[in-house]
Amino acid sequence: MSVDTVEVAGKSPDDEQPWAELGLKPDEYARIKSILGRRPTTAELAMYSVMWSEHCSYKSSKVHLRRFGDLPKSEALLVGIGENAGVVDVGDGYAVTFKVESHNHPSYVEPYQGAATGVGGIVRDILTMGARPVAVMDSLRFGRADAPDTARVLPGVVAGVGGYGNCLGLPNIGGELLFDDCYVGNPLVNALCVGVMRHEDVHLAKAEGAGNKVILFGARTGGDGIGGVSVLASETFDEHGPAKRPSVQVGDPFTEKLLIEACLEIFAADLVTGIQDLGGAGLSCATSELASAGTGGMHVDLDRVPLRDSTLTPAEILMSESQERMCAIVEPAKVEAFLAVCRKWDVLAAVIGEVTDGDRLTVDWHGERIVDVPPRTVAHEGPVYERPMARPADLDALQADDAARLPRPGTPDELQAHWLAVVASPDGADKTWVTEQYDRYVRGNTVLAQPEDAGVVRIDEETHRGIALSLDGNARFARLDPYVGAQLNLAEAYRNVAVSGAVPLAVTNCLNFGSPENPEVMWQFAEAVRGLADGCRELGLPVTGGNVSLYNQTGDVAINPTPVIGVLGVHDDVRRRVPAGWRAAGETVLLLGATREELGGSAWASVVHGHLGGRPPALDLTAERALGELLAALAREGRVTSAHDLADGGLAQALAESALRYGVGARLSVDGDPFVALFSESVARAVVTTREADAVRAAAAAAGVPVTELGTTGGDVLAVDGLPELSLTELRAVWTATLPALFGHPEAVTGQAAGAVPAGTVPTS
Repeated sequence: MSVDTVEVAGKSPDDEQPWAELGLKPDEYARIKSILGRRPTTAELAMYSVMWSEHCSYKSSKVHLRRFGDLPKSEALLVGIGENAGVVDVGDGYAVTFKVESHNHPSYVEPYQGAATGVGGIVRDILTMGARPVAVMDSLRFGRADAPDTARVLPGVVAGVGGYGNCLGLPNIGGELLFDDCYVGNPLVNALCVGVMRHEDVHLAKAEGAGNKVILFGARTGGDGIGGVSVLASETFDEHGPAKRPSVQVGDPFTEKLLIEACLEIFAADLVTGIQDLGGAGLSCATSELASAGTGGMHVDLDRVPLRDSTLTPAEILMSESQERMCAIVEPAKVEAFLAVCRKWDVLAAVIGEVTDGDRLTVDWHGERIVDVPPRTVAHEGPVYERPMARPADLDALQADDAARLPRPGTPDELQAHWLAVVASPDGADKTWVTEQYDRYVRGNTVLAQPEDAGVVRIDEETHRGIALSLDGNARFARLDPYVGAQLNLAEAYRNVAVSGAVPLAVTNCLNFGSPENPEVMWQFAEAVRGLADGCRELGLPVTGGNVSLYNQTGDVAINPTPVIGVLGVHDDVRRRVPAGWRAAGETVLLLGATREELGGSAWASVVHGHLGGRPPALDLTAERALGELLAALAREGRVTSAHDLADGGLAQALAESALRYGVGARLSVDGDPFVALFSESVARAVVTTREADAVRAAAAAAGVPVTELGTTGGDVLAVDGLPELSLTELRAVWTATLPALFGHPEAVTGQAAGAVPAGTVPTS
């Protein structure tokens, strides 16, 4: 088989190449030729095509993402944007790294493996920073809950998330499951991982030290995922699915578990100078990014790469996105020790090249040069577009269509029926169907997990220091106003962390939007980024990194803009964490925060009327910060016995979830119009229970947070003055019935054949 070498490319400038089929634009192909001074070889074309894809290069979003780099520096931020994941100081010498990424399009094509390898990829990002992964979360969005394609995609995605995470022994501590017509044909599968290390254990992705060896270790390289996420995530689906259907990556969590343990032992023995995982764009990404971030060049002998398919071409080896692989830079004197650790953990490893003192990335195949490129042009100097932007033409009409004009319940019975409809909706219903497929308590350090507002994990068993995480995104708000909507999503994630008693510390994000070639989508994206940056500035939180997922649309119909926001918080002592549910009778129920008539984009409008319109709730980040600081202080002092934020579904949803968590009812009254009190989605609010009502009122007054007494816990009914009593038995029946009725019992749908591993059920504190 003849090989397209650098020498051949120099002598055949007019050879036709499949640059368009690989996703490159005419001007991009011309620029590659200008950089190289010749046409690229087949292998070089493969590298540039995957690395210059939207997914890998961020070519449409870079100009806007720079706003995050302009935020004030945070003393807590140890490693910021630009590495595999950000790293934050959480006290006592501990550092935490966390990040969220998308695997949307692969999960549509092959739900189980798409979701599973999404979890595997984000876990390796955390691992490369030098941390032990300790927990995962996921944010999932599907089309209408009763749509046929949702029944195809959702069970496989949930089984994939659970199967991979359970096999790794990582607790899944929280997330979201939401439905909307806009996600039919384009589900969103966003996965988050968090890891813990000591400050001195941080590792970076860079290749330094001429003569140091390049070692590829982990699974063999196969034909799965060739051009996978890098190409698949950079195109629009039509109604028949993706035009390009590369093999979706196939995951092996047991290999990844061995890889994790081998890496942690390698880190502990100080055997690497740089490390990078192989995810999107595979070896093309790992080699070019390591070389680009270092001080020299790199040479690779591609025929040393362990293969599981001997028919792969050099270009296919470079593009393959086979999972469970890492690339390390190792000093020659430490190579044998490195390989010995790999042998101990039964991890395949091969020296495939070395760091050079030049400024080129070169790759040979059976002694012939097939790649000779400046690595920065591949990894960090790809195209940057300032795409046209235009405010959506329908936005004025959408915002003018005020939800306040919708018909309201006219009787107490109708009001209660609306309450039950919101609670029983697929968005509001019990998510046990999903969470029982996840092990939430493996490793023994989970303190809070779903259905709590935030996941909480202990990171030090002596001091009980811990972290809290929340992952939130309201696409209805972002559709009505992407600038305010992104900030409202940030505020909800901030609030969810705060109600657990933690102090919010840092932010990650996954920005899911339609095609960047649509000016209206680019306007939505730019506004959301601007909003998130402004919100983080006001709350004093750094953005540590994240992910952009574009081309989320079917044909010319884009999803609603969906910025998913993750917030990390710190607990000095997780024993003082605050749960969301009511546990005991005789406690005072207090509403913290002010309620206004704000129904635009609300769950009530969506569930009862199928309506989206008006303005989202008014943003008040000053009030959010005051509420967060108050909640942290109340938790420290042991003043509250529960706390639940008010968000999607308003007070109606929060009361139902608080009562059903442990089967404790309440007798309550609300100020003003009961309809507004129950269904408004005003921000900066939380419901708390306490045995020290006067002390909580005094603390709230000092913090400038309004307080309303709602009533007292106890009994087996949820009774609100003026409404019929609602028995918890009836409430639980409607709340728990929805997802099983739609998708059957999890074992019947997914079963062991799908790779689901039985999940643990016993929490530890």
